[in-house]
Amino acid sequence: MPMKWYQIEVKQVLNKLNSHAAGLSDAERATRLTEHGENKIAESQQIKPWQKIVKHFTDLLMLVLLFAAILKFITGDLVEGSIILLVVIVNGLVGYWQERKAEESLDGLKQMMSQEAVVLVAGHKKTVATTSLVPGDIVSLKAGDVVPADLRLLEVHDLVVEEAILTGESEAVEKTTKAIAKEALAGDQKNMAFSGTLVQAGSAIGIVVATGNETEIGKINQALQSVTSTTTPLVRKMQQLNKQIFRGIMVLILFLVFFTTFRYGMELDLLFSAMIALIVAMIPEGLPAVLTMILSLGVKEMAAENAIIKSMPSVETLGSMTVICSDKTGTLTKNEMTVVETNTTDSQLLLTIMNNCQDLKLQDSQQVADLTGNPTELALLQYAADANLSLLPVQGKIPFSSSYKYMATMHPAADMNQIFIKGAPEVLLAKAQLTAIEKQTWREQISVLAKKGQRVLAFATKKVAAGTVLTHETLQELTFVGIAGIIDPPKESAIQAVKEAQGAGISVKMITGDHKDTAQAIGLQIGLKHTSQVLEGIEIDQLTDEELARIVPKVDIFARTTPEHKLRIVTALQNNGEVVGMTGDGVNDAPALKKADIGIAMGIKGSEVTKQAADMVLADDNFHTIAKAVKEGRRIFDNLKKTINFFLPSALSQGLIVVIALLMDRPLPLTPVQILWVNMVTTITLSYALGFEKASKDTMQRPPRAINEPILSGYSLFRIVYVSLVIVLPAYFLALQFDGTALQQTILLQNIVLAQAVYMLNCRELLDPTLNKSMLQNKALFISLGLLFLLQATVVFVPFAQALIGTTGLSVTQQLIIFGNVILLFLIVEIEKAVTRRFIKKPIIGDIRQ
Repeated sequence: MPMKWYQIEVKQVLNKLNSHAAGLSDAERATRLTEHGENKIAESQQIKPWQKIVKHFTDLLMLVLLFAAILKFITGDLVEGSIILLVVIVNGLVGYWQERKAEESLDGLKQMMSQEAVVLVAGHKKTVATTSLVPGDIVSLKAGDVVPADLRLLEVHDLVVEEAILTGESEAVEKTTKAIAKEALAGDQKNMAFSGTLVQAGSAIGIVVATGNETEIGKINQALQSVTSTTTPLVRKMQQLNKQIFRGIMVLILFLVFFTTFRYGMELDLLFSAMIALIVAMIPEGLPAVLTMILSLGVKEMAAENAIIKSMPSVETLGSMTVICSDKTGTLTKNEMTVVETNTTDSQLLLTIMNNCQDLKLQDSQQVADLTGNPTELALLQYAADANLSLLPVQGKIPFSSSYKYMATMHPAADMNQIFIKGAPEVLLAKAQLTAIEKQTWREQISVLAKKGQRVLAFATKKVAAGTVLTHETLQELTFVGIAGIIDPPKESAIQAVKEAQGAGISVKMITGDHKDTAQAIGLQIGLKHTSQVLEGIEIDQLTDEELARIVPKVDIFARTTPEHKLRIVTALQNNGEVVGMTGDGVNDAPALKKADIGIAMGIKGSEVTKQAADMVLADDNFHTIAKAVKEGRRIFDNLKKTINFFLPSALSQGLIVVIALLMDRPLPLTPVQILWVNMVTTITLSYALGFEKASKDTMQRPPRAINEPILSGYSLFRIVYVSLVIVLPAYFLALQFDGTALQQTILLQNIVLAQAVYMLNCRELLDPTLNKSMLQNKALFISLGLLFLLQATVVFVPFAQALIGTTGLSVTQQLIIFGNVILLFLIVEIEKAVTRRFIKKPIIGDIRQ
């Protein structure tokens, strides 16, 4: 059970760590360093480079291609085998290169650690390496320092620490030394300073209670390394597709072996050669390269929209997302405290107090955008900036302190001085000259703003005689001026993006470290659906995994969460069968981003840890970019599906040529070189055109695809079988009507190639009519068709190519017969699509289109 240092009094902390206010001796520090190890995050065992390379050649798709290449070499087709092997090598090396580009998340975590720290050694200050810190060390902190280890604070002087990178809260935290009796999450442990957070103001002395992996940031690292990356839906679907292809080939081979052997008594050598030809013909070896190209195009398109994709299969995953879990601060909100509402008796005076009762702006020439410091003061200065007020001379100041909860400044005004005060509403109301009814009215107005999740500040003033010394005792009988509500507001683009995502059937959930009321207020503003119930981190701790999985669909707002909570929420959603996207920018988001099906990091305000753990980085930190990326992801999957639906009938039709020849006890109608030519010419030209198709009109109006939906539906299988038969049967029997092997082969070759070109047009729309206006927007379509006709004309009419491929010239009559044959194919498919649209129910059509 880890020690809860925040619950222990200062003296007890010193005793338990066997330390004292003067710090440890050098000898004791050396002993403890040996015992506890260096203050650094442990690295996981690194995978060797050769293992990373081999991994990309051992998945099922690569093994399929390697098997095809081996078969080519066995048959003596060295050129064909070499081409397939080259595809394998290129695909594997591209995958390895992409993996190398993504740095380890641990490197980003290391950057969060400071390099040096000031400690007390036997009563003397000493600067030491951060890695040498040990439990019991007394550390000195000042403004601008990165906290070097987890510290229990012993002494604070107006210490304000920015913890957004760790907790997700946008507002810096004022620290104290008092023990906290109740259970508290990291964000509520006001007497602790955590490794990697930034000291924004003030100074402090703290004692090291945790180093290295035992710190909060170290625990995040351990969680990050324990999370296994999920396999993308596309990879899973392609694995299913490969299994389907192999099952089909094996069933066909077994059937042919028994049928031909028992009927014709075929020789084993001839049968073996035929089987190899069948496998070579039916394996779509060009498919991986085409899919890679389509995904690469998607990566390029998304980069233009400020969405940087780190892993190509993640492009498609975006299109199948069913839930987006988003961090609040910096993702849905601006991560900038802003005055959103005021209530005052004197607007000009309120702005004057905001402009002068502060520590950040010292000269009128200074721009608020260039200032750094307390987010609340920056918000007040920004609100007052439009009034173009001048700074007043300062004759006295009482700095803000959490002990008395206000700040005051005194300024000369004519024959007297004027005091400006800002602070906690309850404190200033108690000091104000107001009737009981007036105070109650102000309290009600304060309550209205607080219920909206706003942090409320009050403002007051007092006129005193010239020469008055500003003291706490002076601040009585104040004139109450008004109140201001401050909040980190949602981005307008985020509100629009949430609406678009919900319209596309994607649920949006907000997971934040911020307080319940603030989270609920933001949730209402951005348009989340289930906002009546907010689930807090402490409540999540009390739920089992099964209970959490039951409740997450009904809750859209999760508040006061830790990295562990975010990880559990993502896991619970995945256990419900959801495809989960997780956005974030803080270190605390990294484990959940890695666990999610697609992790999305903010590129501008996001931490390096988050960027490295994510699958996609938003270069503009705009949640709306996610909606664009989802649309692109869906377009890409649609095009992948169109391409696969085009490829497989092409491959099957070539296999059927072999099957028909065996069943009829005839020689193979096409030579291996001619089969290779069909594969090559269609892969080089036709296969890529469908990847450039634009998104359909209903792309963002239909629900996400089911996670268990195979890439080939029952309708797709029906389409593949009948189209391959329509391609090959008329072509084969037409070729038999002519004399001469070369002429028969040329007619068959020309027929199959042109039929595939026509069917590629059919595949532009899986169910809708092919000929539409959007067809003209795909220039790649016409380029590919032109290139195909050029290459095919070369093979048919150029003597050198005829000799190489084994073809002969065709007459005009023969060409017209072939042309009529392929037009018939086009019409059959278009009629079938029309019948399907009319007689199949709409929900099923929706499934087919997906």
